[in-house]
Amino acid sequence: MLTRRDFEARELRELAPYAATSARTRGRVHPEPEHEYRTAYQRDRDRIVHSTAFRRLEYKTQVFLTHEGDFFRTRLTHTMEVAQIARTLARALNLNEDLTEAVALAHDLGHTPYGHSGEEALRDLMADHGGFEHNRHGVRIIDYLEHPYPQFRGLNLTYEVRECIAKHATQYDHPTADGFDDAPPPLEGQVVEVADSIAYDSHDLDDALAMGIISAAELENLAIFRQAATDFETSLADLLPDQRIRRIAKLLIQLMVSDAIGTSERAISDAGVRSLDDVRAAGGRLIRLSADLETKAGELEAFLLDRVYRHYRVVRMTTKAKRFLTRIFEAYQGNPDQLPPDAHQQVASEGLERVIADYIAAMTDRFAQDEYQRLYEPFERV
Repeated sequence: MLTRRDFEARELRELAPYAATSARTRGRVHPEPEHEYRTAYQRDRDRIVHSTAFRRLEYKTQVFLTHEGDFFRTRLTHTMEVAQIARTLARALNLNEDLTEAVALAHDLGHTPYGHSGEEALRDLMADHGGFEHNRHGVRIIDYLEHPYPQFRGLNLTYEVRECIAKHATQYDHPTADGFDDAPPPLEGQVVEVADSIAYDSHDLDDALAMGIISAAELENLAIFRQAATDFETSLADLLPDQRIRRIAKLLIQLMVSDAIGTSERAISDAGVRSLDDVRAAGGRLIRLSADLETKAGELEAFLLDRVYRHYRVVRMTTKAKRFLTRIFEAYQGNPDQLPPDAHQQVASEGLERVIADYIAAMTDRFAQDEYQRLYEPFERV
């Protein structure tokens, strides 16, 4: 049988010298005995998968509501796609796949119901009460709100996983990283940032095509789409027009992953990185797309913003979500006795508004809709 020590020795022997290794973790807030056959990062991954917050991602919106169709991405399927892309990148760059996977699986735990619209609602409501930002809330979940162990609150994850979640930065994520320094996170965390962007660029495009709110002709005007069609021309030869368009949307992943691997490898070499300390001292992210593809991906993201995220059907949903999440918040704020007992017990130590934000952020889309009805519909059972 291979033991934890065998896996730790393998990491030290085989991974790149700048990879984060479980034997050299900065450890956990609460000391625990090591596991017999799982490394620290493997345990973190498993704790995340078994958490309540992770299961709730299944019924939280990515872009389109789950009742629009069973095949649209949810926050959970998005997370799984990010983890798959991130592991591919980490493997190619000889980084720690277990740490990468743990960070990828946890990177969206702090998201509210109804995606970014829910976060915007809570951010406005909490402006005078400490604010709300989903990366910071994700750290709060794993450090405090999850409570599966009698000895301490939280999941007691390693420093590196917590750091990568707190510092997770993309076009839509601008974390404050409270409690951590300003240094770049380990490369494994940077890999997840790039994988996150690649995943939503591709799958939001794919879902919008399935929704019928964008056309093939519009996509042909995008430089990154034309590049993918050219680069993978032989694999598209026998496809029907609709099949070809959907296939190119998928191939954007391969295009961007391949580019990120080559670009990141050169950036690491050019920066003279030889250790994890060098990564933290680099002054910026080393895992990235090339400047050319970054520009083309930016054009795609601007297109998605204009034609998908601002589409009237999406705007109706996001506006409605903000409206009734605000009313749920106001109902609890006006009469805290409406909160369930386990939440109400936290008010004295955490403050009323923070407890309300915690409770609402944990809701799935469906639960939030049902809760609104329970609070405001006179004939709804409570």
